[in-house]
Amino acid sequence: MAKAVAKKKKTRSSKKTAKRRIQPLGSLRRWLLRAVLAVAAVFLFLILLFSVVNPPVTHTIWAEQRRLGEVDRMWVPLEEMAPVLARSVVAAEDAQFCRHWGFDARAIQAAIEAGGARGGSTISQQVVKNVFLWQGRSWPRKVLETLLTPVVEIVWSKRRILEVYLNVAEMDEGVFGAEAAARKYFGVGPDQLSARQAALIAAVLPNPKERSARRPSSFVQRRAGQIMDGAATIRADGRADCFED
Repeated sequence: MAKAVAKKKKTRSSKKTAKRRIQPLGSLRRWLLRAVLAVAAVFLFLILLFSVVNPPVTHTIWAEQRRLGEVDRMWVPLEEMAPVLARSVVAAEDAQFCRHWGFDARAIQAAIEAGGARGGSTISQQVVKNVFLWQGRSWPRKVLETLLTPVVEIVWSKRRILEVYLNVAEMDEGVFGAEAAARKYFGVGPDQLSARQAALIAAVLPNPKERSARRPSSFVQRRAGQIMDGAATIRADGRADCFED
């Protein structure tokens, strides 16, 4: 009898010890879940906010301002930019912009086959990276980008996505957005850009710190010619309809 009672006490003691061990793990899981939900709520709030309010700054702009001391940037709505600029940028960066939901499977496959030598990101992905995340290649950033891009596509219109992109993309060292780039490169407003000037700006986008639209290399000039043809093509075949009036 005494042995049975002792065994029961030992069993109860073991259960209590196990319970004490489980409780901290359960508490940790709850706190992690709350943290994930809080981060998700913040991102959702910002996505909803920036669908109607222009982002005041991005991580890249902030970082460049700290590095250079100042940056050149002025926000302008899409309707105050030459339509050919929007078409040129889409033709250069994401020709299927109007036909995908945030990701271009063909571009991703081409990037994989090229071994990472070329990018496969859409304009939507670049907006998510520029506005909500940070530069550089890392798995955490890529996972967040993959999760946030469809949400932005659902909440924002294609026109809004392109408008934000054209205002936050770096187009020369310390120069952000179409207005600043048009005035620096050509001394005109973004609404006065010619097809050639718009194509030169679009040709600079993948590497704005090393390419110049004012003093274009032979490569940039050839690329601008290709972009002009591409801009005319997407206008003719309807691939610009989602962002043009």
